[in-house]
Amino acid sequence: MTPSYKEFKFTVGGKEVVVETGKYAEQTNGHCVVRCGETAVMVNVCMSPTPREGIDFFPLMVDYEEKMYAVGKIPGGFKRREGRASDKAILTARLIDRPLRPLFPKGLFNDVVVVATALSVEPDVSPEPLAMIGSSVALSISDIPWAGPTGSVVVGLVDGQYVINPDAAQREKSTIHLNLAGTKDAILMIEAGANEVTNDEMVGAIMFGQAEIEKICKYIEEVIVPAVGKPKKEIELYHIPEELDGAVRAFAGEKLDWALDTFDRQERQARQDRVDAETLEHFKDIYPENTREIKDSLYYLTKEKVRAKIFDKGIRPDGRGLKDIRPIWCERSVLPRAHGSAVFTRGQTQTLTTCTLDMMAAAQKLEGLDDETSKRYMHQYNFPGYCTGEAKALRSPGRREIGHGALAERALEPVIPPVEEFPYAIRVVNDILSSNGSSSMASVCGSTMALMDAGVPIKAPVAGVAMGLIKNQETGEFRVMTDIQGLEDFLGDMDFKVAGTMKGITAIQMDIKIKGISEEIMHTAIEQANEGRKYILGKMLECVPEVAPDLSKYAPRIIFFKIDPEKIGDVVGKQGKVINSIIAETGTKIDIEEDGTVCIASYGDSEAALRAKAIVESIVRDPEVGDMFIGRVVRILSTMGAFVEFAPGKDGMIHISKLSDKRVEKVEDVLAIGDLVKVKIIKIGEKGIDFKLLEKME
Repeated sequence: MTPSYKEFKFTVGGKEVVVETGKYAEQTNGHCVVRCGETAVMVNVCMSPTPREGIDFFPLMVDYEEKMYAVGKIPGGFKRREGRASDKAILTARLIDRPLRPLFPKGLFNDVVVVATALSVEPDVSPEPLAMIGSSVALSISDIPWAGPTGSVVVGLVDGQYVINPDAAQREKSTIHLNLAGTKDAILMIEAGANEVTNDEMVGAIMFGQAEIEKICKYIEEVIVPAVGKPKKEIELYHIPEELDGAVRAFAGEKLDWALDTFDRQERQARQDRVDAETLEHFKDIYPENTREIKDSLYYLTKEKVRAKIFDKGIRPDGRGLKDIRPIWCERSVLPRAHGSAVFTRGQTQTLTTCTLDMMAAAQKLEGLDDETSKRYMHQYNFPGYCTGEAKALRSPGRREIGHGALAERALEPVIPPVEEFPYAIRVVNDILSSNGSSSMASVCGSTMALMDAGVPIKAPVAGVAMGLIKNQETGEFRVMTDIQGLEDFLGDMDFKVAGTMKGITAIQMDIKIKGISEEIMHTAIEQANEGRKYILGKMLECVPEVAPDLSKYAPRIIFFKIDPEKIGDVVGKQGKVINSIIAETGTKIDIEEDGTVCIASYGDSEAALRAKAIVESIVRDPEVGDMFIGRVVRILSTMGAFVEFAPGKDGMIHISKLSDKRVEKVEDVLAIGDLVKVKIIKIGEKGIDFKLLEKME
């Protein structure tokens, strides 16, 4: 063991957590391995020695690596190695990133990279909260400037009791899945899914988790950092020279007051562009090398003025009051061939949402570190450049798009009917057509309408609304805004998204730019969001008052039933000949699971699935005297009778005497090969099955 090796033990939610450092990855700025049970996560952090040239943002990159060896699996694919990060890994990286980012010093432009790697995972101990704790430990003991530590937990609500970091069985029963992060004093990040819980239940879960986070933070700060922490590097942070800042403010102050004195967004932007141009022109000879600093000074001055107007007068950039929601209009069934479609518009934010239904075989296949292997309800979000008026090429979904799609999916999951009631795979796609704030919550609204338009019997409609915050850091006073637009998100302190039904909350996501929010702010934001959400739901229901009574004529009709698993081979047949013949005859799609579950889908012809079901049942059913079948004549013995195939590979004979109540000279007088007939079993003997002809169908 290396001399620098240290081990620390503490409890989180009653379970022992072990933090190791000083043994591996010695060239990093900070490193640790966090263990709980048989789950282990390694976190490494590094910072570049110099700032990145030519940027005006903090270049933090967080990655979460899912190593398939962590659960004893070999990756799929041709190369048999881990490839592009899964959606789950990307979402976990976002969870790690969001509470870390606000605590780095303003003006730090050095690259900082945080890499969390799941090394070993047991089902009862999720690696995500350990990765978040590990990132806090690694940064806290590193020499990288950072105002942590932070703590992170998952909170569940099981049988009315809050649980920290629930195990697999508890997660199945929990009505809340809350990812929470914060400092010892305040909450930094919330990501939650819930089954229509009340405001009080959600706030209770947050505060319960915060109490555990406080203990984690104190242990890191008081025990781990003093033992192994490095002195923080002294880095010259970017700042605006005071003299330049004062000169810009004196020149542009009144001009910006004029620029911001309009509620029209385009007019306001045109005025601001004019002020920016005049200011840069005025100072180009005075400060020829400081164009960036002049622009930054204008940005901060604009931010102060917009915030002051909201804080002091309760007037927002577009003239709304703090609780006012932008005008809403909606439409449904906008795309004839889509199984369900809707447009939801709120102010300048607009989403086109489609719903597509298919067999369960179309469910998304998953490969990851947990036991989930497929996803029946798929929710995807697209954000093309044109939605903000940018001439930008289309790209594959980035972390933001994946995150927004996951949030909308989480909001709607609790109301999606179970597969036993609605045996369909469901894909919902949000294409953002215009964006000016909270397109993710517009996606929740549009998705509800598209699902209802498609005839999906959801348990209740879901709407979402985004809340903003302006807080005075000196006095602690704050203002909460309902339905924030882009400028308010950009210049404000919080983006707090709440989705739910009339009954309760189904999802929450909170990101902040300040160092935490209090319980009072939390209560205010959630209560105000509840009012806004119910208003938006009312507007949606004016357009789509109820679930469509019928599926689209273009949607498949799906039948589910079970057969004896031992009879699956009879249905499939040698080399698939039997099942392929059924598919060819009926024009359906058929899937059979190992447990004997049969799924039949027909497209266009609603009766085709029933015909295919009848054929499958005829194959697996042990025939009895009195049973009736519909089959085809496959062979004729002129003076003896006709053989009828009543199921693929199964036939019986209609004796010539059973073709009619009258005498029949030869079989061809009544039947021909290929005729469809209805028959009844009158005898089952050693030589086979005897039928009586009931009806010639053709």
